[in-house]
Amino acid sequence: MLERLRSFFGSLPDRKQAHELSADDPRVAAAALMVHVVEADGISDESELTRLRELLAEAYKLSGRELEELVAAGDAAHRESVDLFSFTSVLNRQLDANAKIEFIGILWEMVYADGELHEVEDNVVWRVAELIGVSSRDRVTMRRQVRDRHGLASGASED
Repeated sequence: MLERLRSFFGSLPDRKQAHELSADDPRVAAAALMVHVVEADGISDESELTRLRELLAEAYKLSGRELEELVAAGDAAHRESVDLFSFTSVLNRQLDANAKIEFIGILWEMVYADGELHEVEDNVVWRVAELIGVSSRDRVTMRRQVRDRHGLASGASED
């Protein structure tokens, strides 16, 4: 799994300078969507925020201030946005089909970071998948893989 995450994040352009961190930066767009999933159920659990930082740190080899700047930029972009399209359109321009599927897997990692699947989180992942052109079959496959890797029981009916 970590290799697939590295592959996904490695496919995004690397912009080193903090002043370049804007919503049109694919790293910020990805982080903003991850934050959106974390906050979708109205509870920002510490395990979810920790997992978000772990995934971003591993993917970009970031730590300290640089990591916190990316997380803050993703959080700010999420709070300023009125829809998901602004972020998914950035990812659509940058990612191939396989990377899009991997990103859906990353969003499932965020969903299951607290050990629970909430209906609203499921809906967010479904909407993002639709916007980036990931099929229902691939979305459900990624959900099952992540859920099984975390040793969690199946929740509500699956697509």
